[in-house]
Amino acid sequence: VQLQASGGGLVQAGESLRLSCAASGRVFSINVMGWYRQAPGKQRELVADITNGGSTNYADSVKGRFTISRDNAKNTVYLQMNSLKPEDTAVYYCNYRNIRTQYWGQGTLVTVSS
Repeated sequence: VQLQASGGGLVQAGESLRLSCAASGRVFSINVMGWYRQAPGKQRELVADITNGGSTNYADSVKGRFTISRDNAKNTVYLQMNSLKPEDTAVYYCNYRNIRTQYWGQGTLVTVSS
């Protein structure tokens, strides 16, 4: 499985960004796709994930500001990020996992200036 992420960039605090990640290759119909992030000097952490059935899970720090969604027909997951804060600055990684294994995208940088 290959993951192609896009949508990162530089924004000011309070603005919005939308990340996209498309999975290709041998994609199992039952899977979980999500976004993790890693800020400088910190460990990678879960931001949000979503099952193929639409069940979602969010980090407390992004609840109410970020929304994860997916298009199963396109094997694509989206992360709509609103009301961005400087502490959201990180490299965001797309993740795909199924019952057997998981894959990571290449990472996309999100920088939020104050």
